[in-house]
Amino acid sequence: MKPKRRPARSRRPSDAHAAEVERLRHENERLHRELEERERQIAEQEDQIEDLKRQLALRQQNSTTTSKPPSSDGLAGCQRLRGRRTKSRRRAGGQPGHPGRHRALVPVERVDTMVDLSPERCRGCAHRLTASHVVGDPRRHQVTDLPELAAHITEYRCHRRQCPACGTTTLASLPDDLSSQFGPQLTALIAYLTVVCRLPRLVVQRLLEGVLHIPISLGSTQTAWEEASAAVAVPYQELQEALAHQPVLNGDETGHRTNGEKRWLWTLVAPTFIFYAIATARGADVLRALLGASFAGVLGSDRLPTYLTYAAARRQFCWSHFRRNLLSAQELATTGSATRFCREALRLQRRLFRLWHRFRGDPDARGAPLTRAQLIAKVLPIEKRLFALAERHVNAADVEVSNLARALFQHHPHFFTFVHEDGVEPTNNSAERALRTAVQWRKIMFGTRSTAGELAVARLLTVTRTCQLQQISVLAYLTAAISCHRRCHAVASLLPKRSTP
Repeated sequence: MKPKRRPARSRRPSDAHAAEVERLRHENERLHRELEERERQIAEQEDQIEDLKRQLALRQQNSTTTSKPPSSDGLAGCQRLRGRRTKSRRRAGGQPGHPGRHRALVPVERVDTMVDLSPERCRGCAHRLTASHVVGDPRRHQVTDLPELAAHITEYRCHRRQCPACGTTTLASLPDDLSSQFGPQLTALIAYLTVVCRLPRLVVQRLLEGVLHIPISLGSTQTAWEEASAAVAVPYQELQEALAHQPVLNGDETGHRTNGEKRWLWTLVAPTFIFYAIATARGADVLRALLGASFAGVLGSDRLPTYLTYAAARRQFCWSHFRRNLLSAQELATTGSATRFCREALRLQRRLFRLWHRFRGDPDARGAPLTRAQLIAKVLPIEKRLFALAERHVNAADVEVSNLARALFQHHPHFFTFVHEDGVEPTNNSAERALRTAVQWRKIMFGTRSTAGELAVARLLTVTRTCQLQQISVLAYLTAAISCHRRCHAVASLLPKRSTP
């Protein structure tokens, strides 16, 4: 007997199920691709948001966290805190018990006119008073005023004489120092108003015409400026040659323009003079040209690579720049570790400067003054803690923190030269203050127009700022220099005289 044949199963349900599975697989792959694309877009947008946040934070920084000048703290950035954060309850002006401040009387030998005033009647009973009733010394009251301002004009008449022997007519010649139509003092005043007072030439012209009644053209003011520059050429050269022999120098540089072309205005501050130069570059070649192949003294500066690549025996990096970098990194910090690094470094920096202020004997410093040995002993633990802090964060995830930690770790000794060397400051403020004068002049005068103008600016800024540093009358020195230049005499040097043993 044959077995019964089983009926064949229908394949339609299986085919439909497989097709549905295949469709769902494709749908899953599509959704997976879309999810990956969404995640990629989200990651890109998050990176853009972080970048925009950083750009906004950088734009909102002010002069306390960057090297920007305080004048740039405008609408583009947050205003830095000025004055008191909380309003004081004290009234404006001097407080009770505050010692009075009065204008000091000039010495008697400087007084031009004396007028004696004596009372004629008693203020109590109107009794007549005579010279025999004088009691004690008179009360001195001085009134300072200007005499009538007028130019002193001297006319030189050059006569002609004819020789009776040959008939030749000879004209009397002017002395060498009278070849110009303006005397040395007026020429020096024009240079003084332009450099020290930073008055544009048009303002100088109006001042001379309106106050001193001296008609003068703009070209004549330029001629006086150029003559003053030529008069101080030798003292300027002497100061440049003395740069390489200074025990301590502080350097800085800023942008300059000559006919719209980029230049760099350099300043080097020595203990007894201030030197300026305008160069076409910002590299170490400028330092080599001014200081030689290497500098044997202490060179104070910021951490610009220009100063790092120049060969100097010892360095002092500016703590003010480093502090601003720490404040900037603290504002931009995205991790707790970066914030803690900045806070700890700033705290140690404040302790370091409190000790420095005590060593300098500042009246507002807390604690007794320190000797050099005491300063070295107290700074050593701070130095070790800063070094350890930098070592821990050299490879930090935050780029700003990593860069600051690496700078402190690699150049650690250059941050503490001031602790051991006399005459070295922990900041580069002397060079920045010297540069501020040149920047103010540049902004008012809109730069220079020629190479000769660059040299004139450097010479006159060097001489005037050095005279101010040495407490020499700038106008008197310029007058003497122009007078000597016209007579072909040697101009007085601005280098300190060496004491003979």
